[in-house]
Amino acid sequence: MNAFLNYYGADWLAMALSLSAVYLLGNRARMGFLVFAMANTVWVFLGFFWMDSLGIAIGNLAFLVMNLRGYARWTPTPQPTQIS
Repeated sequence: MNAFLNYYGADWLAMALSLSAVYLLGNRARMGFLVFAMANTVWVFLGFFWMDSLGIAIGNLAFLVMNLRGYARWTPTPQPTQIS
């Protein structure tokens, strides 16, 4: 049971946020980028401070920048006009 709580549940939180973000983005919800950015922030913290993994930390820093860029550049999909 200890293996599930090695990082006080922060790794589980990051995973849940990541999966939620993928779901939101799959449903074309802009909020998915912000949820992913939150997950990336948790992963960066874990990578630098608790897991001592530069790969996790640096990789998620790159994802964080891409997710913030995705949020900033999001434009709504135009709705098709119906001709009666």
